[in-house]
Amino acid sequence: MKKIYSIFLILIIGFTLVGCSTGNSASSSGSNGAKASTSSGDIKLTYWYWADNTEYSNLMQDIIKEFNETNDKGITVVGEEYPWDGGGFSETLFTAAIGGGGPDVASFKLTSTPLFTANNLLANLDDFISDWEDKEDIDENIYGIMKEAGGSDSIYVMPWNTQVLYVYYRPSIFEEAGIEVPETYEEFLTAIERTTLDTNGDGKTDVYGFGMRGATGGHEPWGSFIHGRGGSFNNLNSEESIKGMQDFVNIYERGFVPPTATTDGFNEVISNFKSGKTAMTIHHTGSSAEMVETFGDDVSAFAFPKGDGQWTSMGDTENVIFESSQNKEAAFEWVAYLATGKGQELWTKATGNVPVSKRVQEMDHFQNDRFMQASIEGMSYAGIIPIRDTTTEWVSTIWPNTVASALLGDKSVEETMKILQEELYK
Repeated sequence: MKKIYSIFLILIIGFTLVGCSTGNSASSSGSNGAKASTSSGDIKLTYWYWADNTEYSNLMQDIIKEFNETNDKGITVVGEEYPWDGGGFSETLFTAAIGGGGPDVASFKLTSTPLFTANNLLANLDDFISDWEDKEDIDENIYGIMKEAGGSDSIYVMPWNTQVLYVYYRPSIFEEAGIEVPETYEEFLTAIERTTLDTNGDGKTDVYGFGMRGATGGHEPWGSFIHGRGGSFNNLNSEESIKGMQDFVNIYERGFVPPTATTDGFNEVISNFKSGKTAMTIHHTGSSAEMVETFGDDVSAFAFPKGDGQWTSMGDTENVIFESSQNKEAAFEWVAYLATGKGQELWTKATGNVPVSKRVQEMDHFQNDRFMQASIEGMSYAGIIPIRDTTTEWVSTIWPNTVASALLGDKSVEETMKILQEELYK
């Protein structure tokens, strides 16, 4: 029971920069009134999903309708919307599935994979994907992430859409500092220093080079520094990981980030960037519209650059087929349509999430969006933190408290990384 509870808490934390909708009840017409598709067919599939708002709810029903009317295999998908409810969706899904009453297919978060696979609830997709004509349309790294989440060499989760962290920057500040967009990790560190500016000559910093997130959720951008030196989440005690941590401490101690960084969370780092207090910060396409609204053309993005290693955090919403489904081949037709077909186009264009389909990524809609471009560039090396029973506490408590102590000089970087390693893998 402890393990199940821990996994649910991990899901609630999930990708901490992403919000989800809430609600109280499920309905095949959608909890916010979207009418479900009821096209006739030889095979009927139930699909459980959540939607962040009424617009997305209606969109999903339109996608379902389009699939039902255009597939030539007699497949009818009936969409049933359930509220995300702070992660409660996954608990509802698990309870239904373990009791034999779950759907054929459902939207899914990677953080739930160990719980569901441990209970043999998910269909193995290896053979389906191996024989799938669109297999190569999805980056191999994405399949690797699906496998990593399940802790095996098999795939139980079908890719759908992602959110990939990148670096926001202000072109005008870069111009003032006389620098170009960094192409290497070392150049990135230099850019942080060079864009820390005293703009009025009063001896005080007016612009900090980087908006560091030291509060909960900061482990994701922090992970890029660790990997930049060749380290990894798998061995936080390694010499390379320690070097990455030292870089993180250095930019704080040298005054290249706001002094409040140890307690700055998502709202603070975004506010600092939008107010002009920082020249760079890390987030994803979910905030790009408000950045453009604030700065117009004076905001852009680049993928976190490569050093001895390279990594950025990926948030996700995927799909799964349940082992209990009597129509797995038809179910795969549906999840494939969402992954690389018309459903992928419609959903990602409307929601602003990053498509997993290379074909869709190459469409003008995405190619002409500088933030999407940074996201797509990062997809080949994006990843997730290890999904373990300890992850919830590590993310919410251990990481922010331990890293804050290192930034403030109360712990050495070696001691810090030893604690982080031991607490994640205990």
